[in-house]
Amino acid sequence: MKISNITKKFENFSLDWQQETSFNGKIYGIIGSNGCGKTTFMKIAAGLIEPDGGNIDYEGLKPQDITMIFRKPYMIHDTVYKNLIYPLTLRKIKPNDERIEHYLEMAGLTKMKKQYAPSLSSGEQQKLSFIRAMIFEPKLIFVDEAFSNMDIESVHLFENYILKMQKEEPATWIIISHQLSNIKRVCDQVYFMHNGKPEAHGRADEILHGPQNPNLKRYLHNEILTS
Repeated sequence: MKISNITKKFENFSLDWQQETSFNGKIYGIIGSNGCGKTTFMKIAAGLIEPDGGNIDYEGLKPQDITMIFRKPYMIHDTVYKNLIYPLTLRKIKPNDERIEHYLEMAGLTKMKKQYAPSLSSGEQQKLSFIRAMIFEPKLIFVDEAFSNMDIESVHLFENYILKMQKEEPATWIIISHQLSNIKRVCDQVYFMHNGKPEAHGRADEILHGPQNPNLKRYLHNEILTS
């Protein structure tokens, strides 16, 4: 995916991604303070919001190749199993029983297969949301604070899964997270946003351990103090 000069103006906020950026086959993190434009940028990149200007080139990817995992997952009013296969149903793909069982086991939801999905705890819903997004093998995945409701053990489980999957079948991941430990462990490249603009980018170790941008330094200092 290639993004060029994206702009979006709201009443009290303007997004101004005035550069050409390629997101291809790696894990990208986007960090920054609340209100800096991370989620707005992600929703525009995912095609959920129309930009005022600029261009998004999905380079051959179709809508059925793209998925987004939100901070607050949406559950359809049916069983865990029906929620999990919902993306397959939409795409008219026959469910693979072995693959489904693998994902349910990974998320610790095997015994809850027939349970009413909205009755799950918030952490269980988040895990179901994650495996539901993976079930159709997407090529472009947007993750908006999806680990925030998970316990540490589950977070590490899915981080390891992401890294394992990248080695086997690379996809493009764009991850928003305030949990800098997540960003450090899984991301190849990191973008720092401030007041609607990308102010710094580079390898995860460069951004998190050797920042030159003063706003980035301030952000990291505050995050470390409050984490």
